[in-house]
Amino acid sequence: MAGGTSEDLYTMASSSHDPAAIRKRIEWMEHLLERSIKIPGTNKAVGLDVVLDLIPIGGSTLAAALGSYLIWEARNLGMSKTQMARMAGNVGFDWALGMIPWIGAVPDFFFRSNSRNLKIIKRHLDKHHPSSVTLDG
Repeated sequence: MAGGTSEDLYTMASSSHDPAAIRKRIEWMEHLLERSIKIPGTNKAVGLDVVLDLIPIGGSTLAAALGSYLIWEARNLGMSKTQMARMAGNVGFDWALGMIPWIGAVPDFFFRSNSRNLKIIKRHLDKHHPSSVTLDG
């Protein structure tokens, strides 16, 4: 999911409430925030979330704002307030860890709030919108 055509990007950027389009957008956002940058010489990847945590105070806040996008999409899907509160807790915990200058990026490497939130949304989509399910290749 690293690249895509301009048509794919338009579909992701649209404000459609279609569950399949939402699934595409949240998978893209999670990839950007958690797995978009390969660490040379390793089999590990980090994302914009870890990189932003290296910027004291403002970086963690910006990463939390980007992570909140997944919660906004959860609201668009009509997910329960309990599910969204759990997702907000994940983002808040990640934000608090990131507030520790420089060191905060280390636990963020292991606590991937956006991946956790993606799983919560995917479970909802699989249960309530099974037609949006895609096979991961």
